[in-house]
Amino acid sequence: MRLKTSLSKEAKHKELVSCVGWTSADELYSCSDDHQILKWNLLTGETSLVVKLSDDIYPIDLHWFPKNIGNRKQTQAEMFVLTSSDGKFHLISKLGRLEKSVEAHSGAVLAGRWNYEGTALVTGSPVYSVAWGPDSEKILYPVGRQLIIKPLQPSSKALQWKAHDGIILSVDWNSVNDIILSAGEDCKYKVWDSYGRLLFNSTPHEYPITSISWAPDGELFAVGSFHTLRLCDKTGWSYALEKPNTGGIFSIAWSVDGTQIAGACGNGHVIFAHVVEQHWEWKNFEVTLTKRRAMQVRNVINDAVDLLDFRDRVIKATLNYGHLVVSTSLQCYLFSTKNWNTPLIFDLKEGTVSLILQSERHFLLVDGGSFFLYSYEGRLLSSPKVPGMRTDTLNERNVSLSNDTIAVKDKADEKSVYLFDALSGKPLGDGKPFLHKMEILQIALDQGGSVNERKMAFIDKNRDLYITPVRKYGKEQKSVKIGSMVHTLAWNDMSNILCGLQEYRILVWYYPSVVYVDKDLLSKTILEKEGSEFSKTPQIVSFVGNRVTVRRSDGSLVHTNISPYPAILHGYVSFSKWDDAVRLCRFVKEQPLWSCLAAMAIANKEMTTAQVAYAAVGQIDKVQYISSIIDLPSKESRLAHIHMFSGNLQDAEAVLLQAGLTYQAIQLNIDSYNWERALELAVRHKTHVDTVLAYRKKYLDDFNKKETNKRFLQYAEGVEVDWEKITAKIEMELLKEKERVSGTLSSTTLRSSVSTHY
Repeated sequence: MRLKTSLSKEAKHKELVSCVGWTSADELYSCSDDHQILKWNLLTGETSLVVKLSDDIYPIDLHWFPKNIGNRKQTQAEMFVLTSSDGKFHLISKLGRLEKSVEAHSGAVLAGRWNYEGTALVTGSPVYSVAWGPDSEKILYPVGRQLIIKPLQPSSKALQWKAHDGIILSVDWNSVNDIILSAGEDCKYKVWDSYGRLLFNSTPHEYPITSISWAPDGELFAVGSFHTLRLCDKTGWSYALEKPNTGGIFSIAWSVDGTQIAGACGNGHVIFAHVVEQHWEWKNFEVTLTKRRAMQVRNVINDAVDLLDFRDRVIKATLNYGHLVVSTSLQCYLFSTKNWNTPLIFDLKEGTVSLILQSERHFLLVDGGSFFLYSYEGRLLSSPKVPGMRTDTLNERNVSLSNDTIAVKDKADEKSVYLFDALSGKPLGDGKPFLHKMEILQIALDQGGSVNERKMAFIDKNRDLYITPVRKYGKEQKSVKIGSMVHTLAWNDMSNILCGLQEYRILVWYYPSVVYVDKDLLSKTILEKEGSEFSKTPQIVSFVGNRVTVRRSDGSLVHTNISPYPAILHGYVSFSKWDDAVRLCRFVKEQPLWSCLAAMAIANKEMTTAQVAYAAVGQIDKVQYISSIIDLPSKESRLAHIHMFSGNLQDAEAVLLQAGLTYQAIQLNIDSYNWERALELAVRHKTHVDTVLAYRKKYLDDFNKKETNKRFLQYAEGVEVDWEKITAKIEMELLKEKERVSGTLSSTTLRSSVSTHY
């Protein structure tokens, strides 16, 4: 990736250009010490005078009033704030009319910024730069060498730390990734998190860094200095360095679509730069943005090259699942990797696409203020509605897509995630979002398996990794912790295999759903690989097939391969090829694979295969329990004990009660020492109260304890415990269950059962 810069032959301004600001993707305003405000039209190449300010107004900073995202009528900003050296800020319309001037400070107003909603304005003197926090509840500003984050609530304490060895000249705070940039006279730029922790520290430049600015989507930022313009990744490393003849670059502004940069230059020029040579990879295909309206596709297997031309400027693109999705300023192009010559093209609703996500069957566009789900045939499938959502703050870490589900993290309440059915666009379940106990940093939906097995993995503020089902009908969604100190995660593109990075380690969960089947097997199904070559703060770029691609903090890509056998096992199980799965495990002879098969077999109620797998991992007690489950007379009892095996007592009880097997449900709770529930069921169904009391007494006698529970004492007064009668009743219940399976209970059997009982 690099910047393609352009400068006019002659400077349009006669003095230093102090600030620039975009009204749309193709129109820019610039202000200069020559008291002129100029308008630049990039489509026609024309530059025109908007207004000549009075001689006592020297402009310093400019910021356009934010657009109402998603409002089709307002495609451009209509008013901007201009700060000046006389202590005032001025509200000026797009036509150049001075609407209002306000006496703000006793010294020069060096900075002015609207918040994201346009409901508040902050100005600074003698503060060189200022930025709003993502929620518009905090402001960031420098004082000398210190950075200060000040909450707007009067009772809240400000966060302050020494950030540079020289005076800080420029700051920015991105609303998407919540990361802070700073630059100063020590010739360095730095990257911080919102708690003041240093994420990146650049090497010293030749001259002080006078400007720094985030791209709208938070993936890139630009750095300006004397005769210097640099393009950087969000983690701090540099993509490209340009040395234009500009003098100092005092202000940098990104276009709304994030494809262009404008810089205010000390020699009277305005420099424009376009981001080109962006790169996308998928399997054996490489796609490169060679020009603003052109791409090159290369097949690395046969070295075939295809050229793709577009009518308008390319804004966003993704390559995955055999399809290239490209959005321009007006249209969306769909290419298949099997045929690059005939794309499917449709017009966009808004033309301001900020995010594209792909799954195997369809893709999601975040366009303007709305979500749009399309098939790869270009058909609109759904448009989920998220209440009060600012879509300009979304990225791949807080939106996820699978074949049947859409997950969106709520930026207003970062503990909650909205879940939607992909095809209908309707909220899942009762429509309430999934809630976690603390803020969520990243979410991801798995891509394989059936709809009812869909899982979401997420990392919370403590860097703990959780997994939760998203379609748990009628029950509370239960999230289970499966890892800690995880910085980033990614699901495999086809199989439900999860990859995560800890510091200097890579972890692969071959079957994360094992926690809902047998938690004891979790540690046996995890691959841990040493990852010192990843350095600090690496990010997973992709997890395709059996290859994980990781980008290090210096920008280099590192590839690591995992065993292909777990994915093959997932494939066999999805098609119920249990014999093939057993043969694969016997061939590979690895404990993690056998452990995965054991859990998969239990989850699919394939008990014979589960016996073989548990025997292979040496868990003989579970083999014996599975044998006892197989010998149970009714399928309801077998299903209930499978739930018990997985620790789901409530589900097991519900299965038995629904089948009319009341005694078995009571005995299930007795075996689990869930005494109060066992007594509650016996009293409610008016049966086996004496059985519960008998087992309770035997339990207490074994431990030389006396009954203290008031309910048990109450019922013990009127019930006589006779073990012979209880044993007879139990035998009759079991006999009834067997007869129920083989057919209706015969009268002879009934008579014999009754006589035995009495």
